[in-house]
Amino acid sequence: MDNKHKFNFVYTIIAVFGILLLHELWVQQQTIQPVPYSELETLLEQGKVAELTVREKFITGQLYEPDEHGKKIVVANRVDPRLAEHLSKYQVPYTQVNESKVLVTLLSWIVPALVFVGIWLFIMRKFAEKQGMGGGFMNIGKSKAKIYVEQETGVTFEDVAGVEESKEELEEIINFLKAPADYGKLGARMPKGILLVGPPGTGKTLLARAVAGEASVPFFSISGSEFVEMFVGVGAARVRDLFEQARKSAPAIIFIDELDALGRSRTAAGMGGNDEREQTLNQLLVELDGFDPTSGVVLLAATNRPEVLDQALLRAGRFDRQVLVDRPDKTGRVAILNVHMKKIQLAKDVDAGQIADLTTGFSGADLANLVNEAALLATRRHAEDVCMVDFTQAIERIVAGLEKKNRLLNPKERKIVAYHEVGHALAALALPDMDPVHKISIIPRGIGALGYTLQRPTEDRFLMTKEELEYKISVLLGGRAAEQIVFHHLSTGASDDLQRVTDIARSMVTKYGMDETLGHVVYEESKQTYLDQQGHLGTSMNCSNQTAEQIDTSVRTIIDATFTKTIELLENNRDILEKCAQELLTKETLVEEELRELTKDLKRVSPNVS
Repeated sequence: MDNKHKFNFVYTIIAVFGILLLHELWVQQQTIQPVPYSELETLLEQGKVAELTVREKFITGQLYEPDEHGKKIVVANRVDPRLAEHLSKYQVPYTQVNESKVLVTLLSWIVPALVFVGIWLFIMRKFAEKQGMGGGFMNIGKSKAKIYVEQETGVTFEDVAGVEESKEELEEIINFLKAPADYGKLGARMPKGILLVGPPGTGKTLLARAVAGEASVPFFSISGSEFVEMFVGVGAARVRDLFEQARKSAPAIIFIDELDALGRSRTAAGMGGNDEREQTLNQLLVELDGFDPTSGVVLLAATNRPEVLDQALLRAGRFDRQVLVDRPDKTGRVAILNVHMKKIQLAKDVDAGQIADLTTGFSGADLANLVNEAALLATRRHAEDVCMVDFTQAIERIVAGLEKKNRLLNPKERKIVAYHEVGHALAALALPDMDPVHKISIIPRGIGALGYTLQRPTEDRFLMTKEELEYKISVLLGGRAAEQIVFHHLSTGASDDLQRVTDIARSMVTKYGMDETLGHVVYEESKQTYLDQQGHLGTSMNCSNQTAEQIDTSVRTIIDATFTKTIELLENNRDILEKCAQELLTKETLVEEELRELTKDLKRVSPNVS
């Protein structure tokens, strides 16, 4: 017998007993007449009572003939005989009322029990939440998915900018959710799963919510980490529950954020055969295999670490389509800035294009934070609107860190920093194809920066030639070269510059094949992550010891030769170096217009000269 039939049977039995009880009460009401005790004594005196039944609290009398109400049984509450004898002489009807103590008795037992049960449930719930059990033992296997409907998400494609190609990929999904039957006419089927891949802050979650908003369907959102619990099998149960909820609400969207927390490769270290995460992943694979794409349910997932995902997830028939949500280009940055600038009061001098030029490499979240920082800076100075200066200061604060005006440098260190930063700036201005210098400053920022040179890219770059990489090395070595020329000694201020220079030169030799003696061969393989191109998981050298020694020699040759050229470049512009350094020591900050005026006689390197 299933639960539904069992449920109906119990209610039938209760209904039958209720009808019998009501019938019994009705019969008693029709045959028994309650009377005062004094009337019962009168009936006794008149000889109308044939038989009496005396109980503890009331007396039942059987009459010879029915009374005026047509009833042959009377009932009266029993009264103490001494009190009855005293009251009878007054010829006043009297009776005794027996107060029911059933309710008081029940309350005295039930209320304390309920209090103790409530306290126990409260303690168990708090313990469950502390241990991460999903709100209690009865809810361990329930999905924690937050259900958003279209009006709650409040996000459409108009709120998502800078990812036009990704939106075009997802337009097809929206049309499918609106009219699933139209996509089966030619035998085509929708992808079972769509994986949004991209760096943090590029709008993957926002894009998924926008798809739900455009299609006006329920949106089931859950993080991959919420499937993994301390109890074995709980994650798998939650996967089943999530898909079951979505099927009942179809058409709908299931969105799993941070899929790498759930779908990490099963061959990775630390993944055992009985691991809870592995069982949860297996259940997700099973659900995807049994997932009918025509049911009107679309599975979206997002990750910023696709390289660690299990290959079984990425094969055709599961996550068939991968949509790249990358950092925006200049056009995309302008569009994103315009979306966020609608929320603040802007001055007339604010130009989204200029801000986009200064924010190469910023993600959508970075740009949103930039707009907010600029608004906070304007509020701090009690301005009526946000102007371009606020955006420039916000960019410097994000890139270089907070100004440390209370960090005072002694005159000698201050002078070294000034020449160091001017050396960077002059090298960048004199060499071809380098990003123009927007600002230089000797005001300490962040944790360890004693000064900084801010360059502004004029366009997004994706390729660099050997000469351009050498120019980049020259700009990084410009600070140390200026110190060598002016002070005839070296300081620790170029430590970060030297690290970056070494990385560039080594990559030129071992990865890009730019050394003539070593040829067009890759000698060093870096197991880099998808996102962090600066850091890596490890490197391996595919060469002999003799070749490794030659690589070290080539790297040093590139750096030394470039350093010599940089010193020569600054020596040819020694007067401008001195003039800019003195101006920087006086003002502490030089902007692009001031630098342009100071370096109008700068001797620049011809683009044809290496």
